[in-house]
Amino acid sequence: MSYLYDKAGFAANMYARLMTQACLAGEETDGMRLLQLLAGVLVEGLLLFDEPDEGLAATYERLSRSLGCEPMAGELAPRALPPGWIIDYETEQGRAIARQMFEEWLDCAYEFHDLLAFMIHNVIMRLEEDGQPRAEVFRLFVEVANRTLAYEFAAQELCDVVIDRKIANEGWTLAECVAGLSAMSGRFLALSQSAGDGGRVPVLPERLDQLSYVMTQEAVRLGIPAGTDWRFGLAANDTPANAPYELIFSLEPDCEDFFAALGLSGRVDQAVSCAKAAGRMLAVAAGGDAPEIEPVIAKPLAMAAITETYKTVCYGDTVAALSVN
Repeated sequence: MSYLYDKAGFAANMYARLMTQACLAGEETDGMRLLQLLAGVLVEGLLLFDEPDEGLAATYERLSRSLGCEPMAGELAPRALPPGWIIDYETEQGRAIARQMFEEWLDCAYEFHDLLAFMIHNVIMRLEEDGQPRAEVFRLFVEVANRTLAYEFAAQELCDVVIDRKIANEGWTLAECVAGLSAMSGRFLALSQSAGDGGRVPVLPERLDQLSYVMTQEAVRLGIPAGTDWRFGLAANDTPANAPYELIFSLEPDCEDFFAALGLSGRVDQAVSCAKAAGRMLAVAAGGDAPEIEPVIAKPLAMAAITETYKTVCYGDTVAALSVN
């Protein structure tokens, strides 16, 4: 049946898919995962419009009216939100659901957005029935949705920065663009950890693997073969770290200026944004039938840049100019 004539059925189908993905063992619902999936669905829907940031603000106003409250004010607890790489992963699942469902949607994008706003309202009300304050849930949703759209904007704009400034003005190659963005991702992650861990963290902690996953999955979504060769040929752990210093020195001011303009101050958020941008540049460099760089070369190049820079910043190997901020 066409969903053009069965909007209630369409909404029920989407809601069922979201709930299935947000369920834990024993039919219990993971409320935070559900909010992240919803944020991904909403942002993907807003990207159909010319000004998605304005659409997001208008959605918040609409939800405030329908919910009868504003998002909770004040500082969030340090662990109120998942890490940026988890937010990116879960919201990307929501974005994928939105793309699949919109293919079946035969009405206009505005109608699709209206349905999403109604669904978000109902989910927040349901979570309140489960004991979570409405204003608090609304605030968590706002924070996740803001980050989701910021990651998307940042990834696209950072790719434009390296193309318009580094390739056009400084003669960078695509390989240098991939390595530079990957290196900046590893640097920002190391800076985020140094602030809380006294500058000493394991060489290859789980966090670095999770951040690398952001980059690899962005590249895979855009057509790079998945494979198992991402770490092929990487240096051994007992080898001195060898970050691409010149690329970092050149690109860091542009990244810092852009993040300041965007208002994305968290180092983990910056690391995730650079990782997504690196994944997209990797797809440009190594994708298609006649890639400029073969994937078997480009993938380890990106992985080496993010890993070596992370180790360099954390352990301070001959990098006075890379001093932790």
